[in-house]
Amino acid sequence: MRIFGKGRHRPSASWRQATDRAFTLIGDGRYEDAGALLTRAADLEPWLSESWFNLALLHKFRHDWEQARAAGLRAVALLEKEAGAPDWWNVGIAATALQDWPLARRAWQAYGLKVPGGATVSGEPTGMALGSAAVRLSPEGEAEVVWGRRLDPARIEVLSIPLPSSGRRWGEVVLHDGVPHGERTTATGHAYPVFDEIELWAPSPVPTWVVLLEAATEDDRDALEQLAADAGFAAEDWSSSVRLLCRMCSESRMPSDEGDGEHLDPHDHSEPGHPGPLGHRTAGRLWVPERECGIAAPAALVRGLLDGWVADSPDSRDWRDLEEVC
Repeated sequence: MRIFGKGRHRPSASWRQATDRAFTLIGDGRYEDAGALLTRAADLEPWLSESWFNLALLHKFRHDWEQARAAGLRAVALLEKEAGAPDWWNVGIAATALQDWPLARRAWQAYGLKVPGGATVSGEPTGMALGSAAVRLSPEGEAEVVWGRRLDPARIEVLSIPLPSSGRRWGEVVLHDGVPHGERTTATGHAYPVFDEIELWAPSPVPTWVVLLEAATEDDRDALEQLAADAGFAAEDWSSSVRLLCRMCSESRMPSDEGDGEHLDPHDHSEPGHPGPLGHRTAGRLWVPERECGIAAPAALVRGLLDGWVADSPDSRDWRDLEEVC
């Protein structure tokens, strides 16, 4: 992203050169060198809001939230329009990371969003009713897209059970970026944005377990998921919910499941015939009794939950190989 002045005057050639070079370095992960160039650009054109916006963006990439807030506030002080500028969104992310709730409220309102309670309320900007969304955990590593509930414009509570490779847990709150990278659509036609995680905002004390189930039918599997939900925790059939996608597919507009029928999703890069994270379809069959399941529950509860599930229908249910993985 390169932002150049459009208003009071055109930035100098030196400013443009420093800024262009800085963003090339950012793309290479050389944040320290980019910071020196963007600081020089701000010295050259301190009256340009873009100079401070770019610095705030760099500090966001570095997760230096104090500096991101300071540079962001200088950027918005120089804005020529009152609402809707992305400068305010970056201020909102930095303020949320720092739990500076009055500033976060001010930022979202200045961007043009409705925040219940008004500017005089000092607490978290709750009640914005932003609905569901997906978040890409560990976007620079083994990225995984999971479902969550948006708490505000910069935070999502994870409602899926992430795979252990992500290092994330069910119930955690992650700070996310403002620009979606991809969408997930449902059979009803609804589209949900996919945001990239920036960092963990609030950890979850609930561990993740993996277990192999013998579930004769989908109803047997659903019964375990309902039991876990009724207990205030979660179970998820990873054999059905996990697909392996390349980056191009993951960052595009994708259906949220594989649909019905015997044909593989052409975008699913998993391996047919293997349950769990390697795929879940077999030739000519849509259901395999052996299921790899993720469970988010305390250690004191998880075995009792599984035993209770089996006790409700011992002829069609069983479990084995329970392991804590995250």
